[in-house]
Amino acid sequence: MAHEQNIPPAFSRRRILSAAGALGAVGLAAVLSGCAADDPLAKQARAGDNKNYVAGDGSVTEYAKDVRKPPAEFTGTLYDGTTVSSKQFAGNVTVLNFWFAACAPCRVEAPELEALHTEFKPQGVAFYGVNLRDEKGTAEAFEQSFKLTYPSFNDKDGQVLLAMSGMVPPGAVPTTLVLDKQGRVAARVLGQLERGTLKALITSAAAE
Repeated sequence: MAHEQNIPPAFSRRRILSAAGALGAVGLAAVLSGCAADDPLAKQARAGDNKNYVAGDGSVTEYAKDVRKPPAEFTGTLYDGTTVSSKQFAGNVTVLNFWFAACAPCRVEAPELEALHTEFKPQGVAFYGVNLRDEKGTAEAFEQSFKLTYPSFNDKDGQVLLAMSGMVPPGAVPTTLVLDKQGRVAARVLGQLERGTLKALITSAAAE
């Protein structure tokens, strides 16, 4: 079961069961106003305490449909040179995973992300990594090492991160977002994810 530690009361909260992709709702409070300002990870990241990254606590937030923020708009470049616009996400569920190669939790969760990508690809669910630091060679070595078949944005310029401001605390890596079919953030995992948890979140978004 995913942990819910230090999640501000401003977030809608659900405890997600990792077994069999089931969801168990616990204390849902769908209020988003002021969530970025109250986010403890955002405060920690802004403090700049010389850490290489701010490790999330594995907390899961699922946002009710009627309070989701409008879709973020951005255009980014994948490591193979392909330009991708967020407008292309419309009509399908999309998973964005923010990572970089030296992040230990990113290495642990990489096989889980690839397994879910393989499972949900036939349903049209798109997976994208968002790499915040690495040069092309480093990112590609990581992808080859973990046999990742979904692409990643080269986001050293921070364009995707900036577009997701308020949803991805600066420096909080890994962070994983599930976007609904309109491109809105339906769920967020701060820190290392659990496969069953993310599967449940994707399944929920796809069923809408």
